[in-house]
This record gives sequence, C-alpha cells and structure tokens, in this order.
Amino acid sequence: MGVRRGGRWLLRPVTFGVPEGVVGLAGPPGAGKSTLLATFATLRRPNAGALHILGHDITNAAGQRAARAAIGYLPARFARADHMTAGEFVEYAAYYKRTSVSAARSVARRLDLAEAARTELALLPPDVRLRAGLAAACVHEPDVVLLDDPFGELCAAAEPWPTGAAGPGGHTLTAAMAELVPVLRSLAPTVVVTADATETLTGWCDRLLTLARGRLTEQPTQSAAARRGRSAADRRGADVPDPRGAVPQAILASGRRPAPPRRRAARRTLSDVPLPRLTLPRLARRPPARSATGV
Repeated sequence: MGVRRGGRWLLRPVTFGVPEGVVGLAGPPGAGKSTLLATFATLRRPNAGALHILGHDITNAAGQRAARAAIGYLPARFARADHMTAGEFVEYAAYYKRTSVSAARSVARRLDLAEAARTELALLPPDVRLRAGLAAACVHEPDVVLLDDPFGELCAAAEPWPTGAAGPGGHTLTAAMAELVPVLRSLAPTVVVTADATETLTGWCDRLLTLARGRLTEQPTQSAAARRGRSAADRRGADVPDPRGAVPQAILASGRRPAPPRRRAARRTLSDVPLPRLTLPRLARRPPARSATGV
C-alpha cells in the first residue's frame, strides 16, 4: 500500500506485514509516522493498494467494523478531560467501546492505576497519565495496539532541567521508561510503537523499522537477528559444545576438521537489556526571575 499527504508520498507503495510482537517505527518529525499509524487505525484509507488487518479488508464497511473492534489506538496527544479522574477516564472509554465497568476497573488494576483512580488527570505525573491513556486504549482487550509516540510527553517533561539528559530530568525519564517498557510489551499480541529517535526503541522491540523520505527500512535488532531463520530447536542447540568433546557424526563423515566451538552467550532477560539512551536538547540556563534579562 501507499500513503500520500499534501502531494508527496509519506509511504511509497510497498508490500509488508506486521507480525506478532512489538514493532518499533522510528523517523524524524514530519516523516509521516502519525499519518501511517492513523491509516493502520482505519481513520484514513491508503491512497494506493490495500490494507488488511487481522484478515479484514478495510475497504468495505463490514471489514472496517471488524478491524476496529480489535484495534486499540492511542494518539500522541490524546484528548482528555483534565477535570476527570483517571478512573472516570478509563470507565468513559469502556462505555464508548461498549465494555463493562468491571473490565475498566480490571485493566486499571493491571496497569497499576488503583491509587491514582480518584485523582484528576491534570494533577498526575506524565507517566501515570500515560498509563491512564493505555488503559483507555486497551479496555476492550484488543489484538493490535497502536501507540503514537507514547514517550513524547515524558521527554518534554524532562527538558526543562538545565543539565539536560545527565541531570535529574534524564534520570526520572530513564526510570519511568524502565517501568513502562514491560507494560507496553504486555498490552496485546501485536504492539506498534513510534518514536522520533531510533535509540528510544532499540534494545526492547522485536522488530524495528525506520521511515524516511517515504521509504520503510528494517533495522537489525539483537532479538530479531537471533531468531531470524532459526527454529526454537535450532536456537536451543546452537553453539553448544558436546560436554564429552565428541565431534558430530556429520562432521566426521565429511572428513573436514571441525572449527573450535564457540562459547554461547548468556541469554538476557528484559531486565538485563540496557535502557535506550535519550538525547535531550541542551538548554540555556535561565536568568534570575528579577533580573533585567529575565524581564
């Protein structure tokens, strides 16, 4: 499919698929990530080709309704009523998506919103507001979740610190992302996340794509490179030397000298994966409030 806007290709016609897992989509501002994600959410139709979501063709009304029932979409700047509490916000989303109040309370507990359920959204920190948005988007237990720059507000909240990424703002951002990454991975079988910087998505996404000048390019990731073209049995048995020093029969039959066994790297868990390094802009130190420059 292909997507155009303003007379230019945001996504040149290409055939691709999004499998299960966490798929990251990175690109500079204005590259078309939000428009592409809105197309996936069936809010607009592709300008060329066809789009199938979970086997449903969105060009017909029946397929579009079936696809929308299985999609959870959270825009970058999702509309919210600041006077509403976090619990009321999630329950309103449940009512809008024809889901029970018990389902709303269940997803709120799952996303650790029990203590913030009675607090107004305007008074909550950015990471807790993001959890409320995730709960509202996933209250109907979708199969596909589309998240447009979920860490954007967290990065903006860390910018006012004069020391930038090395100061308290950067440490707060890193700690918030460390708690939110496992939450994003558990939202649905397929999760698509966008970000401006590739480093934000590196290390924890199963597949990483970049969008620039209308072209999609897949970037190698550590998890994807380890699984590409290999079965589960191959991954379990690869690069494991025989404990008795025996040479496999296939090598003996060939008559070639076997290569020295390679040491298998330790399997890393999500907690061992280093957090992405976020580059925050260096801000000038603000002058005193009563100085002439400050006025």
